[in-house]
Amino acid sequence: MSRKKVTVVKKYKYVINALVLILPMIYLYQSLNPVFPPVLETKTLGEYSITPMPYTETAPYQHDGVYVKDFLLMFEKGDVANIRQAYLNIAAQPLPLNKLEHEEMGILHGTPHGQHVHALTSESLRASDKIWLTLQQRDGSVETISWDIPENLLP
Repeated sequence: MSRKKVTVVKKYKYVINALVLILPMIYLYQSLNPVFPPVLETKTLGEYSITPMPYTETAPYQHDGVYVKDFLLMFEKGDVANIRQAYLNIAAQPLPLNKLEHEEMGILHGTPHGQHVHALTSESLRASDKIWLTLQQRDGSVETISWDIPENLLP
């Protein structure tokens, strides 16, 4: 009779199969229970009450040749349909609207309850920078508001 050769794969094939079935459940749990950084303070701009929330505490990343940081802006008051265009950038001063209009990054998009944005920024955040929201109404009026960068987002 010939003896069967026991290899590592044959010896642990049931354990490997169990891991292959269990690991997706761990990743599914993590994706269904995300942990976000704390929201920034709610500020009022005209008829709007806006609360920004960063998606992560990591440094800005490069997207299509420019550095961006992802945010969610929650509009608690005001009709988002009255906004013609809105941009978010992180810098010492707000970027002018005519410069922002030529960038595809930085523009708010989403639902009336939450607007996603890839905020234009530099390679690293500085304590002197601010988060600037530039908002243009349907009537053409432009308003700007800013938030200080929280300590947990600074390197």
